[in-house]
Amino acid sequence: MEVIDWFILVSTLAFIVLYGVYKTRGRQTSEEYIKGGDARWWTVGLSVMATQASAITFLSTPGQAYTDGLEFVQFYFGLPIAIIIICVTFIPIYHRLKVYTAYEFLEKRFDLKTRSLASILFLIQRGLAAGITIYAPAIILSAVLDWELKYLNIIIGILVIIYTVSGGTKAVNVTQKQQMIIIMAGMVTAFVLIVTQLPDNVSFDNALTMAGSADKMKVLDFDFSLNDRYNVWSALFGATFLMLSYFGTDQSQVQRYLSGKSIKQMRIGLLFNGLLKVPMQFFILMVGVMVFVFYQFNSTPLNFNPAAEKTVKESLYAGEYSRLESSHEEILNEKQEVQKNYAAALSTSSEDVGNYEIALDYLRTQEETNRQKARELINKADEGIETNDKDFVFIHFILNHLPKGLIGLLLAVILSAAMSSTASELNALSSTTAVDIYKRYSTKEKDDDHYVNMSKWFTLMWGVIAIGFASFVSLFDNLIQLVNFIGSIFYGTILGIFLVAFYFKKIKGQAIFIAACISQVIVATCAILHEFVEGIEILPFLWLNPLGAILTITLALIISSVNKEDNSIFEFQKN
Repeated sequence: MEVIDWFILVSTLAFIVLYGVYKTRGRQTSEEYIKGGDARWWTVGLSVMATQASAITFLSTPGQAYTDGLEFVQFYFGLPIAIIIICVTFIPIYHRLKVYTAYEFLEKRFDLKTRSLASILFLIQRGLAAGITIYAPAIILSAVLDWELKYLNIIIGILVIIYTVSGGTKAVNVTQKQQMIIIMAGMVTAFVLIVTQLPDNVSFDNALTMAGSADKMKVLDFDFSLNDRYNVWSALFGATFLMLSYFGTDQSQVQRYLSGKSIKQMRIGLLFNGLLKVPMQFFILMVGVMVFVFYQFNSTPLNFNPAAEKTVKESLYAGEYSRLESSHEEILNEKQEVQKNYAAALSTSSEDVGNYEIALDYLRTQEETNRQKARELINKADEGIETNDKDFVFIHFILNHLPKGLIGLLLAVILSAAMSSTASELNALSSTTAVDIYKRYSTKEKDDDHYVNMSKWFTLMWGVIAIGFASFVSLFDNLIQLVNFIGSIFYGTILGIFLVAFYFKKIKGQAIFIAACISQVIVATCAILHEFVEGIEILPFLWLNPLGAILTITLALIISSVNKEDNSIFEFQKN
């Protein structure tokens, strides 16, 4: 990186931190610190979007598209459905009861132990996710600076903690608008630059055709398979339940729209996110597809993870790896030559297009075979090193093919997203701990300043925990899947509790508490067996969300019918 890149990167991050501290300076009440005041719909919408769009989105999603194409966008098809349900059901009740957290409602509807159970499940899964959102950008700077990951985790965590502790929810909200502007400007710039760096005879239409011939443009998959994470059915069922739980019961999201000035402002802000999220995700995936096309004409490393390549080249397998690199280079040279001929044939509508597509398919198969052999060698050299390099594809392009200045901008984009998402998570973790655990179980009533100060201490505590987890986390299939996997273990059960609260008024606290405990044990067991025990396949993680919700509701109905004393009708008290 050049001096100008460092200047852009450092000044952007410094501006965000200082702006957040400046805009929230002065004394705040606990309501201002935790709920964030009366935000307009655009602030709510951008804050909700920025909370979900972490560094993982901009680091991992392009790599996902580079490898698997556009099918991942199906994951978000359930989002608009979930948003409509939340606007109709969840928001009016939260607003009417004037809750600070989503889990306060559960005590009003059920009892304290159910509220505490949901709060604790949220704290566990979101605490783990916060560590991942710190770890993701640490990978980037590790590749750039060759620094130890643990030191980078600490630096990034401290930057987020500074303004989140200082200003609470309001600081998160006011900084996220600037962060989203930086993020979208950077991604649009990257997309334009990728397209302009393609060969002169490769138009955008031809680039899409090339991507399609490599099976990267397929969006819809109607084949039903439980083992396929990304098809229309898993999106409409599994992902809808995940999104419903995430946006409706996860305090990191609920807290964003609870800051809205009115029900109308909350709803418009959430609908704004629901309408724009799918196109935004599609665009980010298209960036990854264009990176794929770009690399059809340019050289790539055998493995995009620089730490993995360094490890194997310093091991006993260096000679074998070197021979694989030579073979890889020969394949790339041949592929690039065929690709140029293919581009020319597309431009002239030549009859040879089909022959070139067959040749390219064969060469890509050879290339992938070499990459798999390389991963096996890396694994032999060090079983602890990550061989899956999806998350390193986009950063490799940024560092090696963008002009000076724009490298710093794109790194600022990814780090801004990391800070935005992590700040929301720490803020939500702090609020839930302060309101649902500390304040609720305090034996003595304290003044308002005390709860503000305790919220700040809890923010610091969760920041330290997230940094600690980030220091030990390792890559899953890729980071974006790891976040969704962790969420899916807990979200279904939490959603089941809320759905019973909203729609099954005869079920009371004892039944739902027992049902939720049993459901959580079953779901967690299924997840662990499926993902980590070889030879056992139960349900992919997306389907854990409907499983947890349906299981919780079903068990609650059974327990409630057996225990007649728990069958009295609950009525909402309307203002």
